[in-house]
Amino acid sequence: MKRKADQTDATAANGHHHRKKAATVANGLRDRFGPAIFDVATVKQYASDYASSEPYKHAVVSSLIDDTLLRSVRREILDNIHFTPKETDIYKIHQSGDLANLDGLDPAALKKLPSLLKLRDALYGKEFRRWISDVSGAGPVSGKKTDMAVNVYVPGCHLLCHDDVIGSRRVSYILYLTDPDTPWKAGWGGALRLYPTDNMRVEDGKVYKVPQAEWTKVIPPAWNQLSFFAVQPGESFHDVEEVYQRGAGESEEDGGRFRMAISGWFHIPQEGEEGFEPGLEERLAEKSSLQQLQGKADQFDEPQTIWVDPTTHATTTMSNGETDATGEEELTEKDLEFLLQYMTPNYLTPDTVEELNELFAEESTLQLTDFLNQKFAKRLRKHFESRAGGAPTSRDFRTARPPHKHRYQYLHPTSPARVGETTNPYEALLDELLPSAAFGKWLALATGLELERCSVLARRFRRAVDYQLAQGYEGEEPQLEWTLSVTPSLGWGGEGEEGGGGDDAEADGGAEGNGEEKSARAETGAADEEANVGGYELYMAGDEGDSDDDNDDDGSDDGVTIPASITQSSTGAGDRRSAKRQLKKKASDPAVYQAAADDDDDDGILFSNPAGWNTMSIVLRDKGTLKFVKYVSRAARGDRWDFTGAGEVGDGDEGVEEGV
Repeated sequence: MKRKADQTDATAANGHHHRKKAATVANGLRDRFGPAIFDVATVKQYASDYASSEPYKHAVVSSLIDDTLLRSVRREILDNIHFTPKETDIYKIHQSGDLANLDGLDPAALKKLPSLLKLRDALYGKEFRRWISDVSGAGPVSGKKTDMAVNVYVPGCHLLCHDDVIGSRRVSYILYLTDPDTPWKAGWGGALRLYPTDNMRVEDGKVYKVPQAEWTKVIPPAWNQLSFFAVQPGESFHDVEEVYQRGAGESEEDGGRFRMAISGWFHIPQEGEEGFEPGLEERLAEKSSLQQLQGKADQFDEPQTIWVDPTTHATTTMSNGETDATGEEELTEKDLEFLLQYMTPNYLTPDTVEELNELFAEESTLQLTDFLNQKFAKRLRKHFESRAGGAPTSRDFRTARPPHKHRYQYLHPTSPARVGETTNPYEALLDELLPSAAFGKWLALATGLELERCSVLARRFRRAVDYQLAQGYEGEEPQLEWTLSVTPSLGWGGEGEEGGGGDDAEADGGAEGNGEEKSARAETGAADEEANVGGYELYMAGDEGDSDDDNDDDGSDDGVTIPASITQSSTGAGDRRSAKRQLKKKASDPAVYQAAADDDDDDGILFSNPAGWNTMSIVLRDKGTLKFVKYVSRAARGDRWDFTGAGEVGDGDEGVEEGV
């Protein structure tokens, strides 16, 4: 079924429509916008500002829509539209279905959304599409292919770095529907942030655009404000800042920090429309940043894996200066003496090692509590406390990039000193224990695997900043991976505490906002958002094939059913990544996982490792298995600290059939 605006465009062009009625419709659409939006001087000014904007071309338009109309749109959405909570490695939001396809609703449902229909037709009407093209210089956009949804961010919600490059998108836009009577404050978060890129050249001379680790442009939300930019492969990188929980002493008169916006895309013209270019969509796909950044540009990723050959570390240096050859498969007396300085003695006994070996052979995973012995763990915790939340080392951390894959701080090991020479227990773990041949031998015994070269990395995931997005392991042979978590703060959900959202979580969870926000915040589960602060490491099953049952519609309590966006997320971060389908086949959205799913659910989660104190996880990872570390909310009581490593499994492990 053609939409009203499209019918006007098509029939007017063919001369089959009464001129008087066409003019009436056109004037009606223009009246739906704010004053002076279509004035020649206004258009020229916005075009000039757009052309000179950084880090890439974008525009911010105030008072875009007639205020009375937009207030009515907001009321209709709050009263009638159902929001579905969705969470992946890259976002945590509440989302409506595809609002662009409202024409498919039955008449009774449409009667509840008259203002929303007027807004939809105005945004995709001929005049405003021409306005977008003139200001952006991006070329004509489609009136046939429309794409819009309502996204709601309550405290804890966020959308991490991506470039929106999917299919035929030409221009991205966000129209904010925040509380019109309570101005949004920048300190509440929820800003659109734009990332600059660096031009990186490879050996064959080809240049790739790689986003920098930090954003340089911040655009806070505001009522009736439109932000838009041209979708450009490898360049239009952006994110949405977390909406922050209310801090101690902050006023409760904040409208519930309910960031609502209509977001969507203007697509390239479709066949039969003015400006249509045969083959353009296919050419755009070829320029996709996904294809580029999965190719040679991976060499610009930081950190790069630094592999260590155990034959070059064939000795363990003892506190008395003696060395011990570690070519033997079993732990020697000197190995045990060395390891006992760090590890809990029980994990080094033959009986325990044999039990771990049997468990690992069955499950391909181990999760060990109190891995470091009591004396060393106490020393390490005291060292963290002495730094008052700061870095436990004077070394300069580097920042992982590009941010559409990961962002965290990291350190590689340095050449180890003799045991006992360093007074810094954090550095002792990084430089002495974890890269040692003795630790490698213990890993081999505990897992029953023959390990070849290995890698070690120290990581810090900062609150409100850091994460590692899902990436698959592509090696032909399984890889042994381990993580030693040394996060000293509580509240991560792994200590048996209730909540875990920080000291203010309970108080914040009880705040519902005022007036019209109450029912919407209750529906979107705002209080529940504050219970999970992220920071957990998760292994998930890779794509096992497409499902025909992935297309559940989102229904509302009022009987207004909005057709769900089927093939892509309305955040813009869906099909762009190979991790789009993160779960095994199931009836629900294939891009969504439950962070606290029941054990009986077939949710695709293979192994979960929350941030915690003194825990060691060991996983045998198969090809295609996805892994990520969830974004750390500012509500967390501290940063996530860990050490992580990987070891190549030798060909001699014929008994190892599969991992996770």
